[in-house]
Amino acid sequence: MPLLEIVDVRASYGSRAVLEGITLSVETGEIVSLIGPSGSGKSTLLRALLGLVPIERGSVRLNGHAIDYTSKADVGSLRAGIAIVFQQYNLFQNMNVFDNVTITPTKIKRWPRDEVERHAIELLGRVGLSHRLNAYPDQLSGGEQQRVAIARALALKPKMLFLDEITAALDPELVNEVLKTIKELSQGGLGMLIVSHEMSFVREVSSRVVFMADGCIVESGTPQRIFDAPLHARTRDFVGKILRH
Repeated sequence: MPLLEIVDVRASYGSRAVLEGITLSVETGEIVSLIGPSGSGKSTLLRALLGLVPIERGSVRLNGHAIDYTSKADVGSLRAGIAIVFQQYNLFQNMNVFDNVTITPTKIKRWPRDEVERHAIELLGRVGLSHRLNAYPDQLSGGEQQRVAIARALALKPKMLFLDEITAALDPELVNEVLKTIKELSQGGLGMLIVSHEMSFVREVSSRVVFMADGCIVESGTPQRIFDAPLHARTRDFVGKILRH
């Protein structure tokens, strides 16, 4: 049973369809990357799955549970099961690393503080930041801040992680440290859905790559097949242009 199952999803802004017939699944421990030109619907799909863009047709299941987007309880349960990390780190500048990771589980979720703090220390160790617990965001590199943002998302114990252009604001030399973090997290069984324009990042980290254009899935396959032997002319054109730059 897939961790996330999307069947024939359609969404639109007014009369303009932005997602059309999206069918996709993500297994436990799988990293699925969405690529395609700007405006192809990649980030819109993430927002739709989180209930931020209305889904007009189709079905979504998380961990086998069908999501009713008209139900506040279902949407709340869905958002509790999926964490998202954006390009912007959105860290609290007046809090150190440890407090940034623990504040939501303790203040909003009201989980036991000792349990939250143990989990935070473990997570920060997993993202290679055990030595930076007391540092403030302005004392961190961009890559370190992004890894704190990932740890903060994982502190909510999601079933899935959505990553939306998380390397876009990073200097090239910092991308590798985030890449390493993502690969290590996937080995812990967390399913991930990634939107990225960084093709080297996508090729290295993905279990499967999905090419989107005009709100539709054109094709999907292993990174090697999509980048080296795409089946569709639209994919070949996109990959050829991207890899030449």
